[in-house]
Amino acid sequence: MSQYLLRRLLIVVPSLLGISVVLFTVLALAPGDPFEELAANPSVPPEVAAALRAKFGLDDPIPVRYARWLLAMLQGNWGFSFVSRVDVDVLVLQRVWTTLFVIGSSQILALMIALPVGVYAATRPYSIFDQISSTLAFIGFSLPTFFTGLLLILLFSITLDWLPFVYRADIAATGWRWYWEHVRQSLMPVAVLGLAQGASWTRYVRSAVLDVIRLDYVTTARSKGLAERVVVVKHVVRNALIPVVTLVALQMPAIFGGAIVTEQIFRIPGIGSLLISSILANDTPVIMAVTFVFACLVITFNLIADILYGWLDPRIAYR
Repeated sequence: MSQYLLRRLLIVVPSLLGISVVLFTVLALAPGDPFEELAANPSVPPEVAAALRAKFGLDDPIPVRYARWLLAMLQGNWGFSFVSRVDVDVLVLQRVWTTLFVIGSSQILALMIALPVGVYAATRPYSIFDQISSTLAFIGFSLPTFFTGLLLILLFSITLDWLPFVYRADIAATGWRWYWEHVRQSLMPVAVLGLAQGASWTRYVRSAVLDVIRLDYVTTARSKGLAERVVVVKHVVRNALIPVVTLVALQMPAIFGGAIVTEQIFRIPGIGSLLISSILANDTPVIMAVTFVFACLVITFNLIADILYGWLDPRIAYR
C-alpha cells in the first residue's frame, strides 16, 4: 500500500508540473494587462507603469517568468494580487474552505440520493418506482444549475421568504444561531449541486447494479440461502460501486465548473467567484493560483478513487 501511494505521488508531481506549464503559458499569451487601466490613465506618468511592469517582471520572457513563479511557489510564495493588493495565498485560503464546504456537502447529498434510489430501482427494474425515479433523474440532470438556482431563489427567497439568496461570510451571530444561519444560506446552493449530481449518478448506479446482479456468483449466493438484503449489500453493491467511483473521479472537473456557476448565482465568497472576478480584472497571479488549486483538488480526488478501488474489490491489488 505504501509503495503504491509513493508511485502514485511520483506520477502526481510531473502531472502538476505539466499542468502548471500549460496554465502559465496560456495566461501569459492571453490578451490583457493588469496595468492596462493604469497605463491608459493620463494622470499617471508612463514611467510609473513601466516601473511596475519591470518590478513584477511582466516584460521578461515567458520561460524566465515561469521559472521565477515555480521557484516562488515551492517556497510558499503564491504571488501578489494586483487588484486586491494582498498576497494571493491569503485570498485563496480565505475562500477555499467555503468552496470545499459547499461542494463536499453537495456531493454527500448526491451520494445519499443516488445510492439508495439507484440500488432500489435496479432490484425492481421496470417497476413504478423505477419509472418514476428514472423520469425524475432525467429531469434533474437535464436542467442546468443556473436555471434550478434561479428557480429556488424565486420560490424560497422571493415568494416564500424562507431562505436568504445571498451567501454571507460575516454573520453577526454567535453560538448555535451562527451555525443555523450558515446552514440556512447553504441549503439552496448545496441542493442545486447535489440534486443535479444525484440525478446523474442515480442512472449510473442503477445501470452498474443491473450489470452485477445478473452475474453467476450472485445467483450462487442466493442458492446458498442468503437473505436478499445480504446478497445485494455484500455481493452486489460493493462490486457495482467500482464504475461509480470512476465516474465520480472523472466528473470532478465538471463538478468544480458547476460550483463556479452556482457561486456566482448565490454570491458565495468561494474561489470560483474569486476566479471570475480575477479574470475580469486580468489579475494573472490570482487566476494562476486558483486554477492550479482546482487542478490539485481534481488530482487528489482521482488519487482517492484509486485507493477506494482496492477497498471495494479485494481482487484489485496495490502493485
